[in-house]
Amino acid sequence: MMGLMNKIWSFIGLQDEEEVVERERYVEGEPEYSYPEQPRLAVKNNVVSLHAQRGQKMMLCEPRSYEEAQEMADHLRSRRSVVCNLQRVRPDQAVRIVDFLSGTVYALNGTISKVGSNIFVCTPENVEVQGTITEMLQDEGSYSAKR
Repeated sequence: MMGLMNKIWSFIGLQDEEEVVERERYVEGEPEYSYPEQPRLAVKNNVVSLHAQRGQKMMLCEPRSYEEAQEMADHLRSRRSVVCNLQRVRPDQAVRIVDFLSGTVYALNGTISKVGSNIFVCTPENVEVQGTITEMLQDEGSYSAKR
């Protein structure tokens, strides 16, 4: 390819025939200095493997007192989802636990969702909850969506 370009340039008169021969000898011969091969740097992509998420856990908790709320908050801080069944605590304790968990998920940019009677799902920022669960009202006998 280089030889053809050199012939065209010399035909047009852009270079002398002597320069062409000298340049062809240099290209055909071995280079005077060979550069050491540099290791290639790995390029990081913003692609996350679906298999990297395999080790995530969801914690099921059934606290019996308000003191166990901190343990659930620690799970959320460790980026684990928590399902909290509050049916075994007194109603006043359940309100305090929900308030504590609400503050925790707010601070962690997570979410808290009611999924049943006294059952809540708390998720950290990296988990998205979609959809709603309907709960049957005992008084009216009809269904309504709880959020």
